[in-house]
Order: sequence, then structure tokens, then C-alpha cells
Amino acid sequence: MVDTDLVVVGTFKSRPEAEMAKSALEAAGIESIVQTDDAGGLQPGLWEGRGVSVVVRSADAQTAHEILETTARQLPE
Repeated sequence: MVDTDLVVVGTFKSRPEAEMAKSALEAAGIESIVQTDDAGGLQPGLWEGRGVSVVVRSADAQTAHEILETTARQLPE
């Protein structure tokens, strides 16, 4: 995946939430990356307040948004 062609499709409160979103996208055949500012995992709390992002290729962004929206509606509150 080329960095210049990436779009953020969701920002989550925790890494596990972002990983679940990534899994939903991968199940639909969309390659994605979990992106967080945590100093390469050395400072896990560094991202707090900014969230954890999931990014996809710009060509997949619309479909990814739809998948994440559908998935969010199916989760219990």
C-alpha cells in the first residue's frame, strides 16, 4: 500500500476497537492499516486523546465507510 494513497476511514477510542474494524474490512476484502502515534509501541498511552485510526486506499474509502457504518449498527450499545 502506498502512503500517498491512504485515507482515514475511522478513528477509534482504543486499539482493540480499531483492530475489530480492520478485521471487518479484511473480511470484505479491503486491505487496511491500524495507525497510531505510540512511538512504535514503546509508549502505548501516547495516542490517547487523538485516537487510533484505520486507513485504506482512497479507491476503497467509500466501501470501507459503508462496511464500518453497517458493522457499528450491529454492535450492542
